Amino acid sequence: MSYRILIPQAVAKEGIELLKSYGFEIKNGSGAKEEDLIKDVVDCDAILLRTAPCTEAVLKAGKNLKIVARHGAGYNNVDLAAAARLGIWATNAPDSTTNTVAEFVLGAILAISKKIFLMNRKMKEGDFFFKNTHKGMDLTGKKLGIVGFGRIGRKVAQKAFYGLGMKIFAYDPYLREEDYPDYATICSWENIFKEADIITLHMPLVKENIRCVGMKEFSNMKESAYLINCARGEVINEEELILALNEKLIAGAFLDVFEEEPPKNDNPLLSMDNVITTPHMASNTEECMILMAVQAASEIIKVLSNEKPSWPVNNPLIK
Repeated sequence: MSYRILIPQAVAKEGIELLKSYGFEIKNGSGAKEEDLIKDVVDCDAILLRTAPCTEAVLKAGKNLKIVARHGAGYNNVDLAAAARLGIWATNAPDSTTNTVAEFVLGAILAISKKIFLMNRKMKEGDFFFKNTHKGMDLTGKKLGIVGFGRIGRKVAQKAFYGLGMKIFAYDPYLREEDYPDYATICSWENIFKEADIITLHMPLVKENIRCVGMKEFSNMKESAYLINCARGEVINEEELILALNEKLIAGAFLDVFEEEPPKNDNPLLSMDNVITTPHMASNTEECMILMAVQAASEIIKVLSNEKPSWPVNNPLIK
């Protein structure tokens, strides 16, 4: 039996080749909007999904759908409950981005603490001696607060502790004490913002986390502290972050994600000297893109071979 796989957005050729090696037909999507998926999914058995919205309407339109395989670790763009009701597996690739994103966060820590991007810009503007009045910060012995201590958070901790000699402070409401490494100090939500010299966010985007980091947290941070967000833009209240930066409640921020993507050109965060912005690119490496595509494809192969997937994120009522 020949199965048809919908791919709404481009993925690495290695994932596509793996699916083709099993005789599956690839259907490239006509777009990444909900209405595009509704139209394209009608005759498909699986979706290899990146960031397109996989809503209940999309799932219902896919009369033959058996699996939606997410290309990456997050799955907030999939209606998991609707998929379960309709007997459709939803999966992710939970460890595909771990090391890549952790490396990126290490780079963010170095960039923000050493003012690398600001110095680069000022030097290109002809101000070689701007450095004399804008010194960086050493990291050895500084406190790194990691909010969300899952796969990526733990990998960041390992790299920062062993590679940079930083002190690790961690907060995660879902972990037990024995789940933390010996070098991590477990903190409450309030204390981690109070103690850390650099805060890096790694919590999932669930309802209770939307805009959970705001003025209360910024007011609790040191004036010399930095905030890094390579998780999801919606976990920060951007309006309050802008206010905190303008009022110098914190020293600066590194943002790879935003409440609205792409952010509007007049977003103040894009023009602040004490903010580094990147275009949601923490996992954007050749190696990571291949791994995400291959792992998502492997889940599709399993389900269409009547096997249980390795990384399900729902529990469907099998038809």
